[in-house]
Amino acid sequence: MRVGVDRDRCCGAGQCVMSAPAVFDQSESDGLVLLRDGWAGSAARGDVELAAALCPANVISVEDDAGKA
Repeated sequence: MRVGVDRDRCCGAGQCVMSAPAVFDQSESDGLVLLRDGWAGSAARGDVELAAALCPANVISVEDDAGKA
């Protein structure tokens, strides 16, 4: 699954890092989301979808391997 983030809209709440730390991190300089890897395996799907749902700024996008959201 492909994961994307829009750092320009990120508010630094950190819900993504708490939900899926293998996929997301936060910048030490500004607290905004950092994507560790734009591709996540199926085992991480639930965590990534939870992170997307919890994101108050709605900056996380998720597409399956076929390119469908």
